[in-house]
Amino acid sequence: MKTNIFNKYSLMILVGILITFGCTKDFKEINTNPVAYGPTNFDPNYTLTTSQLTYTGSIDFAYDTWRGNLIYASTMMQGLSTVVSYWAGDKYFLNEGYTAAYWGNSAVGAYIEQVRPIVDVVEFTKGSTKYANVHHVARIWKALVFARITDLYGDVPYSEAGQGFYKSIFTPKYDRQQEIYTDLLKEVDEATNALNVSGDKVTGDVIYGGDIAKWKRFGNTLLVRLAMRLTKADENLAKTYVQKAIGKTMVDNSDNATIAHDVSGARVTQNRNSQVLLGDGGQENYYTKWSKTFIDLLKNAGDPRLEKVAVTKLYLVESGKDQNAAYVTTPAVQKGMPNGKDLSGIAGRDIRQDAAYTSIADYSSPNPGMIKRNGITFILSFSEGEFLLAEAAQRWGIAGSAADHYKAALKASITCLGKYDPLMVVSDGVAETFASANPYNAANGLQMINTQYWLHTNTLLDFYETWANWRRSGFPVLVPVVYPGNATGGTIPRRFPYPSEEAANNGVNYQAASSAVPGGDKLTGRVWWDK
Repeated sequence: MKTNIFNKYSLMILVGILITFGCTKDFKEINTNPVAYGPTNFDPNYTLTTSQLTYTGSIDFAYDTWRGNLIYASTMMQGLSTVVSYWAGDKYFLNEGYTAAYWGNSAVGAYIEQVRPIVDVVEFTKGSTKYANVHHVARIWKALVFARITDLYGDVPYSEAGQGFYKSIFTPKYDRQQEIYTDLLKEVDEATNALNVSGDKVTGDVIYGGDIAKWKRFGNTLLVRLAMRLTKADENLAKTYVQKAIGKTMVDNSDNATIAHDVSGARVTQNRNSQVLLGDGGQENYYTKWSKTFIDLLKNAGDPRLEKVAVTKLYLVESGKDQNAAYVTTPAVQKGMPNGKDLSGIAGRDIRQDAAYTSIADYSSPNPGMIKRNGITFILSFSEGEFLLAEAAQRWGIAGSAADHYKAALKASITCLGKYDPLMVVSDGVAETFASANPYNAANGLQMINTQYWLHTNTLLDFYETWANWRRSGFPVLVPVVYPGNATGGTIPRRFPYPSEEAANNGVNYQAASSAVPGGDKLTGRVWWDK
């Protein structure tokens, strides 16, 4: 495979993988042995693009997104609800294939498609003056990648991961999450400070187009998110790193980190959530709705986001092939689907026997503007940083006014929806009116902040982050589903178990890690920071 197949913004080598399996061997070679291509014909910018794109979903029809973000995280967190039988999340069933999907296997998944390329970029550019900024952006991105992996599973391969070519390590140890987070914070802090706006161009960046000033603000906002994850586990460390980022985080919605997708050539360029929610793999489009918990919170507050994110009458028949251009956005008629329901015909479980049931089409679906195939994926947002800075101000009296950060975050969470589609724009005036009518109250400040964080990350369809922050904060207070035969005793899951095939692939390290999980290597076990 020749290097001229690399394309600045779309598929690079990924298109070939989907079109023909004959490219797979070369793809792995490029991502495990970049030095074989030499400094004259290998540009790490292309590999950076690979890791950025695959962070939004794997190349195998986005099975990691489908299973991890949607089937499990979205329904456990009562952002979405569905009566599709194999969606195990809000029934608290354990489907080991689904919970292992994000980790991946020998062909796809985070370790193959995200970790391997970004480690290559970091290693190849280490000590380079030609690619200094590329190196530091890659360090920040690597931290983002590993943060999600460790948030989902706990102790994971980190320091030795992706080092097969460089150090001949093929069975990497599982690092303790405490050690991982300590290093993530150090890496993001150092890399962000080392970025040079007058330095080399990062041409493979599909998020900011190589804008280093924006990357510095991204890095500091990510630093706040990583630090605040530790409020229950290491409060002093959390406070120390938040203080480092104060005054240097994202300044408004123009700093939001998003990846724009397209529909040309192959599925890998399409929006990964969209592929699932448009029914490419089943009947998720017709049967998957916003949850009652989510819709009720928006409706009861008179929140202007409701008429933008939710529609009824989107699909009128089970096939889901008749998207109705006359779908209804009127807030008063929006209705969320209760979680933990099915089509079993059994009283108390079948959605059709609920007193509020009229038809599936009367439950609220995500607005079509949110799930366009050529739409965007949100990676990190200004609002997230501001909500977390509000919490830091509330907890420790740092970072300025909690009320000011909260209001800025709430307004931006409302107005950022226009990034999805022009029809979803909410004016600054409407956002200001709502935020002023619903001011911050320190008496229940942590609940207000983290409930809004939950609402915000739900609207970004980043349910991985919704789940992580809920585990950390405990807000909003969610009423668990008690579904017959569940695997958790009727409690909301706290982590994903390790993939069972790790026992064969990395046995000794896997056994040590699985035996060390607080609460056991199961859905009810806990990661280190989830005290």
